[in-house]
Formats: sequence, structure tokens, C-alpha cells
Amino acid sequence: MQVFRTVIVAATLVAVGCTGGDDDGPPPPVPSDIFAPMGEVAPYATADQKATFLRGREVAERRLTPHEGLGPDFNVVFCAACHEKPVTGGSAPRYRNFLLVGQQLSDGSFTPTGKNGVQTGYLLGKDARSPTDATTNVTATRNGIPFFGVGLLAELPDESILAHADPDDLDGDGISGKPNYDRGFVGRFGRKSQTVSIEGFIRGPLFNHLGLTTVPLSEAKKAALPVPSAASTTNVRALGLQYGTTGHGQAAAPDEPTEDDDGVPDPELSEDDLFDLVSFAMLLAPPAPDALDASGERGKQAFADMGCDGCHVPTLVSPRGSIPVYSDLLLHDMGEALADGVIMKEATGSEFRTQPLWGLAATGPYLHDGRADTIDEAIRLHGGEATKARTAYSSAPEGTKTDLLAFLESLGGRDLASGGLLAPDAPIPAVGEYGGPVAALSEADTERYRRGRELFDRDTPIAEGLGPRFNGDSCRACHFEPTIGGAGPLGLNVVRHGFIENGVFREPDMGTMAHRLATDVAARPPAEEGATVFELRQTPALYGLGLIDKIPDAAIVALEDPNDIDGDGIAGIARRLPDGRVGKLGWKAGVPSLADFTRDAMSNELGVTVPDDGTSIFGFATDDDDRADPEMSAADLDDVTFFMQQLAPPPRKMLGDPMVARGEATFETIGCVACHVSRLMDEDGEPVTLYSDLLLHDVASTDAMGIEDGPATIRHFRTPPLWGLGETAPYMHDGQATTIEEAIAVHEGEADAVRAAYEQLGATEREELLVFLRSL
Repeated sequence: MQVFRTVIVAATLVAVGCTGGDDDGPPPPVPSDIFAPMGEVAPYATADQKATFLRGREVAERRLTPHEGLGPDFNVVFCAACHEKPVTGGSAPRYRNFLLVGQQLSDGSFTPTGKNGVQTGYLLGKDARSPTDATTNVTATRNGIPFFGVGLLAELPDESILAHADPDDLDGDGISGKPNYDRGFVGRFGRKSQTVSIEGFIRGPLFNHLGLTTVPLSEAKKAALPVPSAASTTNVRALGLQYGTTGHGQAAAPDEPTEDDDGVPDPELSEDDLFDLVSFAMLLAPPAPDALDASGERGKQAFADMGCDGCHVPTLVSPRGSIPVYSDLLLHDMGEALADGVIMKEATGSEFRTQPLWGLAATGPYLHDGRADTIDEAIRLHGGEATKARTAYSSAPEGTKTDLLAFLESLGGRDLASGGLLAPDAPIPAVGEYGGPVAALSEADTERYRRGRELFDRDTPIAEGLGPRFNGDSCRACHFEPTIGGAGPLGLNVVRHGFIENGVFREPDMGTMAHRLATDVAARPPAEEGATVFELRQTPALYGLGLIDKIPDAAIVALEDPNDIDGDGIAGIARRLPDGRVGKLGWKAGVPSLADFTRDAMSNELGVTVPDDGTSIFGFATDDDDRADPEMSAADLDDVTFFMQQLAPPPRKMLGDPMVARGEATFETIGCVACHVSRLMDEDGEPVTLYSDLLLHDVASTDAMGIEDGPATIRHFRTPPLWGLGETAPYMHDGQATTIEEAIAVHEGEADAVRAAYEQLGATEREELLVFLRSL
């Protein structure tokens, strides 16, 4: 292998010539046409490339369904799920972390387990939760890597990276960067520089995280990719090697088509879409650095004095000029505290690629596993070869630290940095619009709404109470479709679990929640051993919950008919809680008020403790992490609740359209209104047009395997409100229905007669009914 590498490097030098070094005079200038605002196309792109970029961004943001090839096992339903911060193509908050899994043998060798080295979270169908491979003994957390400027990294000649390698530390500075290799070429992508190809870096995760099959790009398509003058790419093509390789070190057989058995013809992503997606990534520009003020200038000098530039090399020389990547793209031993045990080609379990620093201010959390919430924390966690630089930083005067951080934040993205995904100073939508308030607010309430929205959107740091087990790190993490406060896609479903033995349900000792992530271990939190059933719970939209909160218990109780006295086959049950209140919220109607809903979600979904108010049975006041309880103040809790109380119900569309009117008439005629009651009256006598009776109904299949919750049996679910139906797919409690038609088709039990009536409708009547439902 070493001989082959030597040949490749020599060929590279012949092909492009030496690109600069200490003996070649000053480095070339930084090109003026490489920077753009985060998420935008590189200025040097041609008109055709800019059009391709826009198409590729659409592919990255497209929500995939099982009909389009999602699954059969998966983590997310769209590419931008893991590359969303602060814009599409960026990094990801901690709730998007995923796990690498493998087996280390006694001889020290490492073999990926799971799905090509990835632990998937979800299965389509009734099994719900992907199992953990029994041979796995190594797990490692990964946080999404931003794609800004990766096309420029692809253009770098191998020798530009090798010029900084010193694997034996011959200069004695304690820094011994070494390259990783991918088929004889110097790797540059991935946390361990294990990949040389952007195409491969994308094809691997497409399969491993979405279950989306592809074929390698044809030679003609590869030649058309926007990587001009790329030395490494040129030689891959010249030597007849495949340009594809794996992403995240996952063995996805990228030289061959990826395939699965989900019933959707392979490849599930077309070559044109793959080309557009790869081109989008290649054309994402790095953000321009800010002009340095006096503090930044001092910080830049401190960066050099502390030795940070020993790994974070300010520029690498490419055919375009000097590229200010602030990385050598080499592997460095970061010490045992950061080691993850994952071996990728030349990289040991403690070696990681030097992360480029452009855009640093807006792409936290930091480090390979996202364990650091701030840049300061990330520096203090550096070890191994970075110990000397870390010590210099830790021992520096506070003013010097401030200056250094100011310099690092100047490297791009500071204008988009925020506590979550909302852009700084994001406007509040108009009254009645998605994400806007239900009514005009006073100046004081507007500020409270804004404050509550910021808290709703904010990624909760570990230091402020996230975890130790969690599903999301913010409220927005699961409620963002189509705007903040909305629903969530399949890739954010909650998993509930338990035991069904001889038809009897038993709740696990740990409770039914099977969390997705943990802050205290680099592994998926365990489910109860031997659990026989796992059930997905789809994230519902929160629009209009404040209006539902105002519906009196008596209005709900008045609609129940538990013994079907009227003989219509529908026996709705009001969910009465231990304190006598009626449940209104949740798939099993287990929560009586919006204030309780907030407390419950903060604790059970984020792992955040809340104040003990002496009355509520929801949320928990203490946990077993090392943060002081309660981790959320009463004032912040009230502000988040206020924001949700004021969220408007979805705006109606197509009012006055005759098709909508005819569809609503059919909705009533076939009996949908028996459960989806068009309106309930609130405490002030005002109508709330939610299209729900808020009662529990037996609507699941007779062979359903799910979770009981108090009086709500396996097959009982609360009637979900229908407002916003057209914008909040997927549907049903488990999100398995991707269209409204599918949702109707899986109604059973008490809904049998209504479903049958729908199926007997003519094509025109059925379409009118669907138009009405979408208009809600």
C-alpha cells in the first residue's frame, strides 16, 4: 500500500506541479471569489452550476416517504435533517446526533456492525425500533459535519495536505499529524479524514441514514461535477479508479449500487438527483471572515502564540490560491478523554481530523460528538497532541481568552449565530398565520411571545440540564413542520415500549419511554430487557392548543358514549385523570392542560427538571445528573407555555370554493363528524373549530401491538384535531400514513363503517372530501 501511495503522490506532483511550501516563496493570495453568505452558492459557479445548486438544495430538503424508498431502517427522512444549522448544508444541534457501532476483537482489529457501522433508530412497520447488533462492543457518538467549502477541499492537491504531515514528530513540537488514505489518495472528509470523495461522503449516509439506494455516478456525470483543476480528482479519474467511497467510515459498498428489500425499485434516488445533491455540496461556499477589530487582531496573534496553528493551519494551497480553511486535514491524537474506539483505515480510536474553522461561530455544538456547547469548552476539552495549546489557553489571562474567542468567531457565521435554528431577529409571523399569534398582542405580550419562542427554539446545553436521556434538545427539535410549533417528520418519532403477554399489557419498570439519545454515555439508552412491543408516536402540531386548553371538561364529557347507548357503533370515552380532570392533549389524551403539557415535555423529552409547583403530577423536579435542580425556572416555563397558548390554529384555505363546501357535506354525510366534531365551545362560549371530540376511540386494527396508558387500551387513541391537516404529514399516532388517503384507509374499529362509506364514494366525491380536508 505504501508503494502505491508513493506512486499516487508522485503522479499528483507531475500533474499539477508543486503548489507551494516554505522554500517556494510567499503563498498565493486568498481568492476573492470563494466566499458567500452561509448556505449560498460559491460566486465562481457558472449559471448552469447555480441552477444545479438550487436543484440540489431541494433534494437535500425533500422529505422522503416509504413510497419513495425511505427505510426499511433509517435515522432521518431528509439530508438537511443532519445539516441544518444555521442553514441547509450546515451542522446539526445535538438532537441530530447519531451512533457509530462496531466490534473490537481481541487482536485489536475493528469491524463495523449495525448498518455498515451505523446504529439506525427506526424500522418501518410494527417493530418500530431498530435492534442493536449483538456483537457490538464499541459505540461512538457523531455530530453532523458542516459542508461549507467542501468543494474547495476536494480541489486540494494531496501534497498540500502532506506538506504539513509529521507522523514521527521529527520537529519535536509534540504535534505529529498524519494523513489518512482512501485508495491511495489523501483523505480529507469525515471526522477521521477517511474519505476523498464528496460523492462517496454523500452516498454512504444516504443509504445508512435514510435507507435510500443509489448507483455511482457515471463517468460522464463525474466529469461534469463542479471540481475544476482538482489534483486528487484528476488522478482518480486518470488511474481509472472509482470516484465513490464511503461516508463516516461506513462500509456502504459505494463502488457498487446500494440495494435493499423494501419493495421500492432500486435505485431509489435517481442519478440526476444524486448529481444535483453532490453538486450542491461541492458548490456551498465558505462564509467570509469578518474584518478584525483590535480584539480580533490580538486573538489572531494569541492563536499563533498558543500553537493552535500547529494543527489548525491557516491556509492550504489549492489551484485557486491559498484557502483559509484553518485545518491541515490531518489526523491527530486527541487523547483518551476524546477517544471513541472507532478505527477507520489509518485512524486509531483516538485520532481525528483537524476540523476546519470557517463558520465556527454558527455551527455548534463542537467536537466530533458535539459534547462541547461553546468554543471555550471545546478548547478546554482538547487533549493529546493539543495539550500544550490547551494549557496555554487555560492559563492565559481572561482578556487574552476573550480576544482569542473573538478571533475564532470572526472566521464566519457570526451574523447567523443563535441559540437554536431561528435566525437572529427573526420576525414574528402575522396574526393567524402559521407560527403567528392567534390575535393581536400588546407590546408587552409581543415581547413575551418572542421570548417564549426563543426558549422554544433554544438548544438546551448539557450544562443547563439537557438529559441525561433525551429525544430532543429543544421544543423546536420535534415541532417545526411547516413552521416552528408545527409537527415533526418520521425521523423524530418517539418510541414507546412494553410487554404484552397473553394479551395483557405490562409497563416496564423504567416507564414506556425508550429515549433516542443520552448525554452521559456514547450509546443509545437501553430499553427494558425483553420488551415485546415497540410503538412509534408521531409528533403532533401544536397550533391552536391554547384554544383547546380553554375548552371546559364538561364540553368533552357531554360527547362521550362509552357504552354506545345510541347504537351508532361509536363509543367515545373521556380520559379522566387521577385528580379528576379530563385529558385533552396527547395521543392517549393523558394530559389535561397546556401548562402540564409543557412540564411533561420538558422532563420526558429533554430530560430537564422543572419547579415543583405542589399540584401538578407532570414533569419531574429532580434527576440523576450533576446539574442543580430545577434546571428550568418557573419564569422560563411560563414563557414557553405562553408562546404555545398564543399560537394560532392553522389558517383555512380555499374558503368559498364550491369543492370545499361539497367535500364538507360529504364529510358529514358519511359520518366523519361522529368523532371529528367540527367545533367545541370554549369557556367563553366561542367556537373552537378543531374537528375533534377529544375523546378516546378504539380505531386501531384488531391485531394491533401497542402501548396501554391508563384506561386507554392498545387500540384507543384520542381523536386528533384536523386543522392544518394538509401541512402536517405524516399521519396517525405512529406516522405510518404518509397521505390523508392512507390515514383514512387504516381507520378500523369504531371507524369501520365510516371508512367503508368513504371507500364506496365515487371518484369525484372522494376528491372533494380530500380537498376539504386539505383546506383545513
